[in-house]
Amino acid sequence: MTFTPHGKHLIAGEWVGSDETFQNEPAQGPADRFSMGTVELVDRAARAAEDAFWSYGYGTRADRAAFLNAIADEIEARAADITEIGCRETGLPEARLNGERGRTTGQLRLFAKTILDGDYLDRRHDAALPDRQPLPRPDLRLMQRPVGPVAVFGASNFPLAFSVAGGDTASALAAGCPVVVKGHSAHPGTSEIVAEAVLAAIRSCGIHPGVFSLVQGGKREVGSALVQHPLIKAVGFTGSLGGGRALFDLCAARPEPIPFFGELGSVNPMFILPEALEARGAQIGQGWAASMTGSAGQLCTNPGIAIVPEGAAGDALVTATAAALAAVAPQMMLTAGMADAYRAGKARLDASNSVRPVHTTDSTGRGVGPNLYEVSAAAFLSDHGLAEEVFGPLGLVVRASSTDAIVELAHGFAGQLTATLHMDAGDTGAAARLMPVLERKAGRILVNGYPTGVEVCDAMVHGGPYPASTNFGATSVGTMAIRRFLRPVCYQNLPAELLPEDSVGSE
Repeated sequence: MTFTPHGKHLIAGEWVGSDETFQNEPAQGPADRFSMGTVELVDRAARAAEDAFWSYGYGTRADRAAFLNAIADEIEARAADITEIGCRETGLPEARLNGERGRTTGQLRLFAKTILDGDYLDRRHDAALPDRQPLPRPDLRLMQRPVGPVAVFGASNFPLAFSVAGGDTASALAAGCPVVVKGHSAHPGTSEIVAEAVLAAIRSCGIHPGVFSLVQGGKREVGSALVQHPLIKAVGFTGSLGGGRALFDLCAARPEPIPFFGELGSVNPMFILPEALEARGAQIGQGWAASMTGSAGQLCTNPGIAIVPEGAAGDALVTATAAALAAVAPQMMLTAGMADAYRAGKARLDASNSVRPVHTTDSTGRGVGPNLYEVSAAAFLSDHGLAEEVFGPLGLVVRASSTDAIVELAHGFAGQLTATLHMDAGDTGAAARLMPVLERKAGRILVNGYPTGVEVCDAMVHGGPYPASTNFGATSVGTMAIRRFLRPVCYQNLPAELLPEDSVGSE
């Protein structure tokens, strides 16, 4: 059965329309109309979230876990319709949407398990020492508590896993924080059907309906009103550097500044070390081409830059990468605007006198082909614009003359989500020189792999120094993501009747 959107916002359990509407731009099939978000709707949603916090934020972990699992169940119950409208709106293939839906429900279930386990509470207890000299010590307990209502901005490139019920929402709800989602206008129908799943879970679990709201579309002032609303206590965002930085600045300028957890993008450099290059350069190039073009390169971990030693072995890697890219058919980008931005990034490289085109394609509309360029290390270091992300299937090879040059290049990068080393045993010395630099530059360091494909698990870090993210101590993927929406509270000499039930759960 084909899902037909009704085009309304979900505000505290009610589907609400608005006078102004907008139209989506599906990759295939007819367009649909959706109500446009307003500042007034943001206010209603935030007030409902605050009202819900007093019950949801102080409820039991078991109830919250049941709610998260119920959301996952309701999403799976709508699996076919979610895939159908997701493919229609985004142009992503069915297999990608099915996999992303599994990741979304997996995240929800993982956070349900995490909060039941209780380790995330970081409970600590220093018993009283009344006889200590020269001064007694009071009884001290510490645990993590939810911060309050959270705003989440849906991502364009992940209509499920980083959007309405994605990792930001899942971790906030797990922490005990109600959520107000600003849906992305690239896939409002997909956002709507996932919001229906959340609403069904709210009703089946008897949760306060203010725990979740979805505001669709809206002009810039709607997003600004959301992050500036005095009842919103934290923000989760995945998107562009420009948009994220603007919202970050608004959060910092509030009378009560709040944390803005923005994941803003990365070029994810790969460092190809000499022995690995000699042994399997062509294989590495082919793998890079596959990683670079997956999902039309519209992944925040897309490896956009490869540092390759000069010489014949490096030439062979470049040739193998170009040959693999030549076999990749044009792919549909998520929006016409993204395709235009990709062509603008390509044009910037085409206009550079220091950059050599290796494999180039022309495109129109939302369909784009892959592109590959090459530049010397000296030219790359002298032009900071070459290190800027081009969102799409485009790669830049930076040729380095020595290990010293490779290390210098590593120092020159801004903050990254990932950095990758391709190495063999004989490259260990060079890799050891790079490691201290890469640890300061990236949130995740890989060896002999490709950064696309982010495992959802306890040890994952999806974040990094600015501009990869706005908070280098946080991650938006993995169970540690829950920490973004918690704060430590210390309880001194409180009688047992006043302590939160969870504060003594580990004793």
